[in-house]
Amino acid sequence: MMLQPAHAFAEKPEARVHEINQPLEVTIILQRVYLDGEMSEERVNETIWSMEDFWAKYEKWQIVDMEADKAVFRQDVDDISPLLKANGYFGVSDDGVLTIFNGRPDGSNIIQSFFQIDLGKLESIKRDQLKKGIPIKNKKCYEEVLETFKPYTIQDIKQEPG
Repeated sequence: MMLQPAHAFAEKPEARVHEINQPLEVTIILQRVYLDGEMSEERVNETIWSMEDFWAKYEKWQIVDMEADKAVFRQDVDDISPLLKANGYFGVSDDGVLTIFNGRPDGSNIIQSFFQIDLGKLESIKRDQLKKGIPIKNKKCYEEVLETFKPYTIQDIKQEPG
């Protein structure tokens, strides 16, 4: 998708490098997308004197929207979200789906669902861990729990025609 410049602000430095006579006041929205699907947004008001400096500052971000006085940048973060680190727990939903909860598993406050688990094949200790909730403190724990329970996935044997 090609964004059309609505203003001198929207011109990339490759197009034209120039200093601005008067500063531009713009709102920058920084969206961070985490491995668990959560997205955080940070709003920053910036005074831009040099477009070259501005674009250099955000070179590691992907631009997703731009208007005369606003730019939205997005960045994928190779980590779990602060929400998960603070209060995320793996558990199992009432219908046997491996799920992340905001707080200990209780059927509500679901953040993300993954796959249905054959609880009958699980060792009782693993089943008990899921019922109590497994805290997610970091990316490594997040990935290890997913890998641990993947072999217990119930395969849907129904085939869609076509």
